[in-house]
This record gives sequence, C-alpha cells and structure tokens, in this order.
Amino acid sequence: MRHFGHIAPEVRQRLFHREPCAFTADSPPQLLASALGATLYSPATRPRLADDIMKQAGRGVISMVLCLEDSIDDAEVADAEENLVRQFADLAARDVEPPLLFIRVRAAEQIPDLVRRLGTGVRLLSGFVLPKFTEERGVPFLEAMVAAEADLPPGLEKTGRRLFAMPVLESPELLHLESRAETLAGISRTVDKYRDRVLALRLGVTDFCSAYGLRRPPDMTAYDVQIVAAVIADVVNVLGRADGTGFTVTGPVWEYFRVQERMFKPQLRRSPFLEGRADELRQALIEHDMDGLLREIELDRANGLQGKTCIHPSHVLPVHALSVVSHEEFSDAEDILRQERGGGGVLRSSYTNKMNEVKPHRAWAERTLRRAEVFGVAKEDIGFVELLTAGLPG
Repeated sequence: MRHFGHIAPEVRQRLFHREPCAFTADSPPQLLASALGATLYSPATRPRLADDIMKQAGRGVISMVLCLEDSIDDAEVADAEENLVRQFADLAARDVEPPLLFIRVRAAEQIPDLVRRLGTGVRLLSGFVLPKFTEERGVPFLEAMVAAEADLPPGLEKTGRRLFAMPVLESPELLHLESRAETLAGISRTVDKYRDRVLALRLGVTDFCSAYGLRRPPDMTAYDVQIVAAVIADVVNVLGRADGTGFTVTGPVWEYFRVQERMFKPQLRRSPFLEGRADELRQALIEHDMDGLLREIELDRANGLQGKTCIHPSHVLPVHALSVVSHEEFSDAEDILRQERGGGGVLRSSYTNKMNEVKPHRAWAERTLRRAEVFGVAKEDIGFVELLTAGLPG
C-alpha cells in the first residue's frame, strides 16, 4: 500500500517531486505510525463491512478502526463481534491487502477472545484501539495483547507479526486539572513499559467536551475550546516529545460533514482556488464544513499532532493532501540535515524567505523527512488544492 496509490501513476508523477513510499503492515513501527494518516472509524455492525473496507482502500484509506465501543449500542456487542469474525474471514478469502485494520474493544478480555475467534484471519489485523486509557485501565489491555499474541494460530506465531496498541486518551482523570499531572505520569509509565507495542496515542476530544457539556460548532476548531486545547498541550508536552521518549499523537476527530447555518465567514481564501475545478472544489468544501476541518488539520500539525481520527470518508483526502510535504519544507529539512551542518549554525533558506537554525530546527527536519517518506514531496508548483483535486473521484 501507499498514500495516493489510488490515483494513476502518471498523475502521481505530475504531482510529486518524490512519490510516497510503498509499505506493508509489517513495515517498521516508526514508519507505520507516520503513515496512519486519516484513520477512518466504522461501526463493527455494518453487514457488508468487508466490501466497505475494500471500497475505502480503493479511495485512498490506509488505516481503519472497526469499532465495538461507543459507535454501537450496548446490546449490539455480541452480534458485532460475530460480524467481525465473518467479515475477516471474507477478507482473508479474497487474498487482498486491506488497509491497516484495528479493532476498538470495550474490555481487555475481548482481545484474546477475538484473536482466537478470528483464526487465520487475524493475519489481517494490525492491532487494537484501547479506550479510556489510564495506567490502571491500560495495563490489563496491554497484558491481554501480549497473551493473545503468544496464542496466535499455527503458522502465524513464527512470522514476527506484532499486534499494535493505539490507546485513546479520553478519561475524565486526564481532563480534570487536579488529576491531570498524575494521570499523564501514569500513562507515560505504562506506554513506556510497552513501547514496542504502542503504535500511536489517540485523543478523544469528544469525551473531553462531554465532561463539561460542550460541543464545538463547525466554524471552530478544537483549539478554540480552551479547556480542550489545554489538555492537548499537556499531552504533547509529556507524551509527544522529540527527544526519543515521545510517541506519535494523532489529531482529534472532526464531527461535521454536512452544512450547518454559518455564524462566521468561510475560512478558505479564494486565491488558491482560481483554476480548473478548484473553485467548484472550494465551494464544495465550504458547503460540507470542510474549511473548518482544513484549519484544524493545520493547527494539529502546528501543535505537534500527526494524522487524524475520521468518522466520514470525505475527511480522508483533505487530511492526506495536507500531510504531503511541500517542496519548500523538504528543501529546508534537507538543508538543515546536511552532514556538513552537524556543528550547527544559521543559514538562509534556499527559498530566501526564512532563517534555518540547524540545531533548534533539527528535530522538525527529521520529522518532516519521515512525513515526506510516507506522504511524498509535492513538486515546487503543486499545492494542496491540486492534491485535493487529483484525489477526487472522477
């Protein structure tokens, strides 16, 4: 699989200075964490789930979460588990490569039970999403994953394939100021102990808002809700450091996909959308509240987050288009990381519009080149509008 692999090779050649790399579910964890991109959630109850998964893969989805938790009714859990077993068997029989697939469970005991029931279909499973993660609740989930992996079906236990965890940080203890520092410290201890199992940390911003009876409107981002922004900042501060101790932290879900009555002006400038289908695209993005999504994606990256939780297929392409490294970013990153710059110093960017200070900007440059590997580098005259337009259905 590869990002933008669903568009024609000749189109990729026109768009990319360096094309996104190909990878598999067995690629190194650091690469997979960077490649998650827009992780699309789907209720595990969908009767044609296998078809849905492959349909979304054909539209550029790289990672999916099949949810047994908040997206389904309590009374549906048993049926949803049975449905997952059937759908994984269906996928396995097709001999296709699906996206990276994760199951969001409710309880630790579901993990070994599902691994056993999936049988050889478990080879299509990349791991589990662990809800309301704290030190106390998280350890049983992670221990269950280790035990389940040790009990893989014959033939799979020797492949070296690992089941990864994606804890969701969404508990009230994390939100409440008086318990936040202690909760973050406990989460940090737990994920550090199981570092080789933890692919990424996900933020449950909807739960954060719920604790205070809040819901952000479509013309505001998570960063406009100050109590939420404060938690995101603290999570990145403790768990997203660039000194080798941190983890990939993914962006929060964007809840909207149909137009609401607007209070504020659209946030998309018209000037980047002046050619071809672009003006039509701009209007469609505004009508579907995507201008707010685009702004939040940019703010995610500015605040240290990578990728994004998505609940609608229309959100995937904007996340991926804005994840492509611009030619200017790539040029700066390469200049900063040149071997002869190892001693530090300051240099003018090759675009002659900014200062690149080698030592302070090194971690940014390294992260940028990791993103460039999986999302590619746009050509000098290609922006996110062209990437959005190219990825749209014909």
